[in-house]
Amino acid sequence: MTTSTTSAADLFARLPPLAPDGYATHEVMNQATPFTGHNAFTGDRLLVEIAARDKLGWAHSLLAEAGAVVASERVADLARDANRHTPDLRSHDRFGHRLDEIVFHPAWHELMTLAIGHGAHALAWTAGQTGAHTARGMLSYLWNQGESGICCPLGMTYSAVPALRLQPDLATVWEPFILSQRYDPAPAPMHRKSGGTVGMTLTEKQAGSDLRATQTTARAATVRRGPGEAYLIDGHKWFFSVPHSDVFVTLARTDRGLSCFLLPGWLPDGTRNRLLIQRLKDKCGNRSNASGEIEYRGALAWLVGEEGQGIKAALAMTHLTRLDFAIGSAGLMRRAVSEAIHHVTARRAFQRRLIDLPLMENVVADLALEVEAATLLAFRLARAVDDEAAGDASAGLLVRLGTPVAKYWNCKRVVGVVHEALECHGGNGFVEEGPIARLYREAPLNGIWEGSGNIIALDVLRALVRTPDTGAAFLDEVRRARGGDRRLDDMTRQLEGELAGAGEHEAQARRIAERLALCLQASLVVQHSPSAVADAFCTTRLTGDGVAAFGCLPGGHDRRAIVERARNESRHA
Repeated sequence: MTTSTTSAADLFARLPPLAPDGYATHEVMNQATPFTGHNAFTGDRLLVEIAARDKLGWAHSLLAEAGAVVASERVADLARDANRHTPDLRSHDRFGHRLDEIVFHPAWHELMTLAIGHGAHALAWTAGQTGAHTARGMLSYLWNQGESGICCPLGMTYSAVPALRLQPDLATVWEPFILSQRYDPAPAPMHRKSGGTVGMTLTEKQAGSDLRATQTTARAATVRRGPGEAYLIDGHKWFFSVPHSDVFVTLARTDRGLSCFLLPGWLPDGTRNRLLIQRLKDKCGNRSNASGEIEYRGALAWLVGEEGQGIKAALAMTHLTRLDFAIGSAGLMRRAVSEAIHHVTARRAFQRRLIDLPLMENVVADLALEVEAATLLAFRLARAVDDEAAGDASAGLLVRLGTPVAKYWNCKRVVGVVHEALECHGGNGFVEEGPIARLYREAPLNGIWEGSGNIIALDVLRALVRTPDTGAAFLDEVRRARGGDRRLDDMTRQLEGELAGAGEHEAQARRIAERLALCLQASLVVQHSPSAVADAFCTTRLTGDGVAAFGCLPGGHDRRAIVERARNESRHA
């Protein structure tokens, strides 16, 4: 065996010189740029049309400002950071004292500052203008395109006002505080802060959506009892939405039945109310926002409304949260499809842009139809809320039935839309560096919160049975498009017959909710959308010519016109 005297240095010395610094193996090309720098309001033809039709000129500059902010590179970075660096529970300090505080990344606080500064939680109650609920809904639609996590506390705060107003003395104290447009993240009592947010906590381990099975109890804190009086609450909540909020709407059982309470997060002396956060949920999506499990151990709260009428009082809030989820799901669809259009316009394959490939054009056009119909549906219900507030009784009937219909359908459709938009990106869409993967994890959430699909579909039946005039009001709304499309007229006649005995067919609740949604969507696109959109929607959604997967539009439809209508006008690839 011979012994080598060659050293490692000798081996490298024999090599040819390496390429200089900056040497690249390939040129990076055929990749889309980040979809930022546009205006999510002024560049959205449909949203601008709805704002003009609903006479929201008074809000145009605010909506345009919000549209620019949510589509900015800065908000894109903040959304990414807030979801990467998730909230952290600090149950105790280092000496063992109980804290029950949640620490957020600074990106969360900056996002909340921006959105609350726009009035995304408050505009409906503070504007004093016609269409204020619709305008606030547009802020929600826009901010769901920026970062959906913050829209939970914003929507809860917005929707809490009707519940608060059931108890005027509490509303006088709390309403100015929660409608402030100054975000204040301090964990402190309200008198030390410039503004606050509202959380809601109803469900328990053993009950879920069956609120009548609530075990949490409340007892009068003084000899006086009744609306507006103080109670002490003991028990637990399994899903505690936004546990870092300043005040909460909650349910507990007194000896007179299930009741609604307003529970502050902090006491006047600066200590935490007797609300112990057990842990934070490790959620599939919505990761920038905190959701937790808590226990009440003699927590101070005030009774809202009469004892034993808790579900009725809570529904004053949940009705608007459901509307906000319908709007938010439409906004999420809009963001996903806008990202898809941007990507397939910039990327090439087989010597053509992806959007110029007929099959890809078909997929994107079909997605665009869904976004248009979902957006029209959500904002028609928002306008009905405005009309009801102005004293229109028929609008109130439409709100009662149409809100669960819109919540059910938009929250179902968003999942498939975001999935298909992700698939348009190929592997790039499945990587967390971009926004589409985050949207995909977010998409199922609105279909679960404030009533999952079965609960909402059953509420549709409940409205039809307990308030029979809701069905007639809904059909009157659909018939505004009578004569505009034969297929819609045919389906409306069929639906009228089906609604007559709807309450007897619980197992058909989802089918009825879906058909109600499709009829109203079709009526709205026939009335307000270009003929290319209306014809394609009625062909694929009202007849047997549609199939389950997106991208199956039959021949004869102007797919490119549908895509171009959905493209953000303020930016072209």
